[in-house]
Amino acid sequence: MTENEIEVKFLLKDLPRLELRIKALGGKLVQERVNEVNLRFDTPGGDLSRDHRVLRLRQDQQARLTYKGAAQVNHTVSVREEIEVEVSSYADTKLLLEALGYQPFMLYEKFRTTYSLGDVLVTLDETPIGNFSEIEGPSAARLQETAESLWLDWSLRSMESYSALFERVKANCGWTMQNLSFDEFTGKSVTPADLGLKFADQAE
Repeated sequence: MTENEIEVKFLLKDLPRLELRIKALGGKLVQERVNEVNLRFDTPGGDLSRDHRVLRLRQDQQARLTYKGAAQVNHTVSVREEIEVEVSSYADTKLLLEALGYQPFMLYEKFRTTYSLGDVLVTLDETPIGNFSEIEGPSAARLQETAESLWLDWSLRSMESYSALFERVKANCGWTMQNLSFDEFTGKSVTPADLGLKFADQAE
């Protein structure tokens, strides 16, 4: 399916509290907590990354192949072309991409729980660099309305990808790991300052 992905993310101090707020607003569970493994591919010359495009193979309860175009400029939220298809086999799709000349260069993982609030999706993401919520919907106005109803500070939203945040953490902490995985972050602590973000949770 081809469409524009319109989303923002927020760094969370208290993920369980946000989940309770989602439920209090009538949020419907779309996907129970699941381990999600993502593998990013690029050409040997790094053409996709240089153009801020993404080719990603994801495995959770199913396998999906996704292409994302560069984020559109002059937006208050992240707006990107997204083409996503379900594939029958993660392993076979990886082999296909490699046969076409693409190379895996980064793995990143998280635990994700997904809710819907009307026409908006809200995810609760537990990552090696912190807990986040992503809000995705039809317009910036709907995203802001939903964020404020969840007591999230709109001014503290991030439009960056987890990959970009990972690179910032590595630069700020002097780390050299290749993958954003729980194994590689064992024993490491990441602060909001390392991410260049602030906690967006708000009191009522």
